[in-house]
Amino acid sequence: TEMGKQEQSEPLNQPPNEHHDEDVGDKGLEKSMTLFNGVSIIVGCIIGSGIFISPTGIQAQAGSVGLSLIVWVLSGIFAAIGAYCYAELGTLIRKSGGDYAYIMEAFGPFLAFLRLWIESIVVRPCTATIVALTFAIYMLKPFYPDCEPPPLSTELIAALLLVLLTAVNCISVKWANKVQDIFFVAKVAALILIIFTGLWNLVSGKAEARDSFENIFENTAKDFQTASLAFYSGLFAYQGWNYLNFIVEELQNPKRNLPLSIAISCSLCTIIYTLTNVALYTSISPDEMLASPAVAVLFAEKNYGWFAFCMPIFVACSTIGSANGVILTSSRLFYCGAREGQMPNVLTMVNKQTKTPIPAVILTGLLSLFYLLLSNNIYSLINYIQVSYWIAIGGAILALFYFRKTMPDAPRAVKAPLIFPIIFFIGCVLLVLVPVLGNPKDTAIGILIMLSGVPVYLIFIAWKGKPKFIDSLTDSVTLFTQKLFMVVDANKED
Repeated sequence: TEMGKQEQSEPLNQPPNEHHDEDVGDKGLEKSMTLFNGVSIIVGCIIGSGIFISPTGIQAQAGSVGLSLIVWVLSGIFAAIGAYCYAELGTLIRKSGGDYAYIMEAFGPFLAFLRLWIESIVVRPCTATIVALTFAIYMLKPFYPDCEPPPLSTELIAALLLVLLTAVNCISVKWANKVQDIFFVAKVAALILIIFTGLWNLVSGKAEARDSFENIFENTAKDFQTASLAFYSGLFAYQGWNYLNFIVEELQNPKRNLPLSIAISCSLCTIIYTLTNVALYTSISPDEMLASPAVAVLFAEKNYGWFAFCMPIFVACSTIGSANGVILTSSRLFYCGAREGQMPNVLTMVNKQTKTPIPAVILTGLLSLFYLLLSNNIYSLINYIQVSYWIAIGGAILALFYFRKTMPDAPRAVKAPLIFPIIFFIGCVLLVLVPVLGNPKDTAIGILIMLSGVPVYLIFIAWKGKPKFIDSLTDSVTLFTQKLFMVVDANKED
């Protein structure tokens, strides 16, 4: 289908409204979300598989228990500052697409396309791959407690999960939502179990707990560049903080509830994550943590005896829900891009019987499998996406500075003190620059993947005088895809 022949959407900026603080929506959405709803949504977005992946990565880079715990706390504070800045953007530019819409309005279509490319082609599929690998590691650990699993077994199980979830999301939205609902409680149960066990170990004076916390800064990484990479794993666990702006229009009294939702939810997640890691160190030494990619399973084996089988089940269920959520929500990104003429319209088409965006779901699944082939190392994959991710986030914060200059008096339900976006932007710059020296190979791969969007933009979007065979080829691919998956434009009649 042709890219760029989309109907014009509403303007990004709405006329000033004298009741703007109470009516930030431009679609007449019902303001049904309370403060509690806002907190629960943000917490649900943040807490996923990251807490089961990141402890080993942070320990490897930080070197000591003390610095590891500091990284967890600082990552939570940094995520909270970012969420606060995004709250202002979300109440100023009230349009679906999040930071893609902000960059489009501030800097034009090229940089907006790169942001869309990063999120839809890199971040979302790569995140699904990371979560699927975590699922495979935890599923295999009980069967191979003291040795490595057979070659390719981890990759095959991860691939099987990705294929299965892609199929579920193609077949039925209702099934996909049920998967999400059923497995949500598993991650909460696992974290509560770990935290209370750790508190008991501390109170009872367990020997391992004393050993871990006697010299908590022993072996701290002396190299700042290497230690800074620990924040990549930490911030990956907090990923989801910037989903806040998607619910602003439905919040009751956003001027009050938005900042409170951010403060409560980010504080809660920081406390939960920090307590979980304190609990892990009451039974697992730093050396043991580095040797085990499935720290929650090792923790369970040391504390629960025959009941240890519950932990890999809890974690596996949590990762299934996380991977399903990534695939389930990715179609919205393609829709926003197609509406602006920056993605093929076929990616927004749905099957008339299943009512699912099959082409978009399959593309996300295929990209996830591609990243699985590219690397089976979870921490390398995290580094790949984090470089691109923080470049994009920094671009959104630059848009906030732009709007402060060009729209100083525009109504905002939330206006963050200027010091917060300044601190956050400096942090984004450091998160991009420091790893160039600390881990240049992974950084280069991440940037190259991001820049692969440049020729795509130049050929398919910016180039207006393309030869007819290119348009004919895209039309043929679209027609073939429509026939193969029986999909139609959701916005058109038969």
